[in-house]
Amino acid sequence: MSGCVIVTGMPGAGKTTITDLVGRLLPRSAQVSGDVVNMMIRSGQVRFMGRPSAEALLQDELCNRNTCSLANNFIDFGFTVLMDTVLVDRAELDFFMALMSPRPVRLVVLAPGIEVCRYRNANRDSQEQFDFQDYERLEADMVREFTDVGWWLDTSDMTAQATAEQIAAEVMTRTVVINPDWNAWLRRLHGS
Repeated sequence: MSGCVIVTGMPGAGKTTITDLVGRLLPRSAQVSGDVVNMMIRSGQVRFMGRPSAEALLQDELCNRNTCSLANNFIDFGFTVLMDTVLVDRAELDFFMALMSPRPVRLVVLAPGIEVCRYRNANRDSQEQFDFQDYERLEADMVREFTDVGWWLDTSDMTAQATAEQIAAEVMTRTVVINPDWNAWLRRLHGS
């Protein structure tokens, strides 16, 4: 397996745990976490839903750019990247695709459901909890934006290890390399 597998889902879906476990099952892999990259800011950090909102947007873009740059470096040196991040819409996915082009990218959406995500988020260590209440809107946005592009995996009744094993075994057959929409007009122009 080469390239990057982006694992997304709502807060509490298990992205960080799963990418860690999948990475341990592969012969040459790296885990790249948007949360870890964001925590590199030691002072002046504004979370993506924080205030002032203009600064939050800038720092979210900075995190996304740094996450993709780090993933690119690992891919270019022969590692499969397991990236965990919350993607909210196709435009954000296309931004990631543009930053990672021409490297192959696949998408897995962990979808255990809203109640499972709320429960998991509320019951993890307080420093790992994410203050988020808009699960219904995020789930609706993700369904609308990613149903046709990623592998939706209902993990509500699966252990983390079973989920990781299934992803490691089936990601190449359950996903396709995503064709980014950001340059669709150019690809049409060239007939590809």
